[in-house]
Amino acid sequence: KHYCITCFTSTTLSGGLPHNKGMVVEDLPPWLKTYADKIGSFSIFEDKKPNHVLVNEYLPGQGIMPHEDGPLFYPVVTTINLGSHTFLDFYTPIDGQDDQPQNINTNVTVCDHNESKQKSFNDESSFEKRYFLSVLLEPRSLIMVCDDMYKIYLHGIAEKKSDIVTDKVVNLSTTPYAIGDTLDRKTRVSLTFRYVPKVLKAKLVLVKK
Repeated sequence: KHYCITCFTSTTLSGGLPHNKGMVVEDLPPWLKTYADKIGSFSIFEDKKPNHVLVNEYLPGQGIMPHEDGPLFYPVVTTINLGSHTFLDFYTPIDGQDDQPQNINTNVTVCDHNESKQKSFNDESSFEKRYFLSVLLEPRSLIMVCDDMYKIYLHGIAEKKSDIVTDKVVNLSTTPYAIGDTLDRKTRVSLTFRYVPKVLKAKLVLVKK
């Protein structure tokens, strides 16, 4: 296994460490393989199964800034949400497309299965202008993000201890909540499953000069 600690969350990587030269594959722990096999049976990675899992723990008030998952992964990301609820927020990219998209299918699971300028990238006001929707992730839920929602738009989780439900929550009708409700966050664990197409059979040795 590969372990690392960041400033906002406790993180565990299983399956291997992605690299642009290829990921050295490691066996998933049996308890994660069970879920990987189940997710793989949905055929969202074509005929493949997830081979990479990121386990994150978030405390109330913690989040992750808007980002893209990048080209090392197959363009689908699936996440099992455990513990607390959270809101997964989506943003338009920093390429001049600042208007809200008009023709996006926002049927939740977001994937319907039934950087540019660094200064702008780090500008919180820029994120506020480019925010256009949220998905409410309830405990024990699974979300799948694919197509344009994965390839074009950024996603992130705001650093809050509580969330106010707004009309920007696209799956509100599938939840027991209403606009104006306040939801307090608790400790949350996310299991994020991805498929890394480029893998190495031998160990990759990185040499720094």
